[in-house]
Amino acid sequence: MNTTTNDEGSLRSPSEPFPAALAQLHRAREADAFPVSWTRTRDDHYSVIAHWPGEHPYFIPVHGHRYDPLLVTETMRQATLLVLHAGYGVPLGHHFLLTELQFTCRMDRLAIGDGPGEVEVQVVCSDVQRARGHVSQFRVDMVVRRAGSAVSTGVILGRTVGPEAYRRMRGDHGIPGFEVPRTPPVTASLVGRSRPEDVLLSPTPQDRLWQLRVDTEHPVLFQGEKDHVPGMLLLEAARQAAELATQSQPFVPSSGRIGFQRYAEFGTPCWIRAHALTTSRAGTTGITITGSQDDGAVFLAELSSALPAC
Repeated sequence: MNTTTNDEGSLRSPSEPFPAALAQLHRAREADAFPVSWTRTRDDHYSVIAHWPGEHPYFIPVHGHRYDPLLVTETMRQATLLVLHAGYGVPLGHHFLLTELQFTCRMDRLAIGDGPGEVEVQVVCSDVQRARGHVSQFRVDMVVRRAGSAVSTGVILGRTVGPEAYRRMRGDHGIPGFEVPRTPPVTASLVGRSRPEDVLLSPTPQDRLWQLRVDTEHPVLFQGEKDHVPGMLLLEAARQAAELATQSQPFVPSSGRIGFQRYAEFGTPCWIRAHALTTSRAGTTGITITGSQDDGAVFLAELSSALPAC
């Protein structure tokens, strides 16, 4: 049961400067923060209102001028952080460990209209466990609605740890790092990008194998100091790998699942590999992508693309 006394909040109220609210979303720039308010509807149930920009320098429109599904997943991630901080009282200094993310989008309902798009993220928290008085483990199920219609569903599984426990867990790896890409990018247009700085993969001599490119100065992917590669960057790398592995047709991930086995560290190569490719009779293309580093698994992603008619 939810034990907090807060039932609702606006992230842009005069009484709380937006930079302070940005911390609850783990964002440094207002342009990359999508939730604007939250309400607890009943125990462990929340409603988060978010605004999607008509134009964004990173979450660019996809097939048929539709919102990027990874904008949807980032909104889900931010809604989860907001609910746990504001609704459950998780301190801002705690660390969130994303273990799994699942999503399904209705691409036919993601067409970009005129101006910003308002959506409601209906959040249900379950399997909430606590340690030392704070949430330590959670499951969040979400439905994203736009104009009353469901456009996406998702699940996020994760843990939270306090600063001291995090330092013990990370050891020598717990120091914020700095990295710039040391290998050339693949051609940006081949991964659905227009700018080389947004390309996360470098070519290798092996088929369907790429090296991850990490730039800690990227304004969207890195906001604040990090001691490891963020999970959402790895999801985008998996999407780009899927694009490269399916060059005969556009690949927009309308559904997917990514599970994380360990952190991707700075300073050592992380390898992204595309595996099985399947196509169903319904025209859905699926692909498996893995990330590995120092002979250990980092993540396993399964992405599917089912494009609607334009």
